[in-house]
Amino acid sequence: MSWAFRARFKKEIVAEFMPPARQGKKQKIIILCDGMPSIPRKQPLMTFLSNKGYWTFYPRYRGAWESGGEFLKESPHQDILDVIDELPKGVRELAFGQRFKLTPDEIFVIGGSFGGAAAILASLDARVKKVIANCPVVDWAILAKEEKAETSNPNYAAYIREAFGNGYRLSDANWRKLRRGKFYNPAAHVREIDPAKIMMFHAKDDPYVPYKTVRQFANRTGVKLNSLERGGHVGTEYIVQKYWQRIKKFFDS
Repeated sequence: MSWAFRARFKKEIVAEFMPPARQGKKQKIIILCDGMPSIPRKQPLMTFLSNKGYWTFYPRYRGAWESGGEFLKESPHQDILDVIDELPKGVRELAFGQRFKLTPDEIFVIGGSFGGAAAILASLDARVKKVIANCPVVDWAILAKEEKAETSNPNYAAYIREAFGNGYRLSDANWRKLRRGKFYNPAAHVREIDPAKIMMFHAKDDPYVPYKTVRQFANRTGVKLNSLERGGHVGTEYIVQKYWQRIKKFFDS
């Protein structure tokens, strides 16, 4: 695996990043949006994308893992946009202060599950060219079912704090914001979605994010949905590598 550097954006957001293994005529950026809860482990995917010629950034949401702040105080997709804000300024890696000049020509976002919502919402920004959303949460109305599938603890935020410690600085109040239907919720932005900018992947037997909700979202928005017969809550690394030619054609279109 190639070496991943670290940088900090907006004084709070820590992101791993990897320059492209080979420079092309354009500077193409991919930002990876993690699921939640999860352990940061997309470094092999970073290497894969770097080898395809992309600058790859893998941020931690505010209030999660190495980043500062409070989780879900603001919409996580705003963290992605804040990273995009600072890219033209260049990036300084944290260990030795090496600086990398960036003039992004094209920006893409890839997110899975919880991070799929961040990717979809990031597509509303004109600077983002295309988005891949894998098994994305498109409507937080599924929350009760998802919580029940993951834990018997009636207080999901308490479960997260107990199971992940300071990996997520999550309050009960901030978690409840998801239930209101507008905060960090793609379903609340159906009329604003540009279907040409988004491609989704989802397995019909996903036990956590119901396929039905994603299919309905695709029908309402016109977004392209690639349906898999089986695979469960399939990992984003698997999807990107298996369907790379399809994704690359979408990115280039």
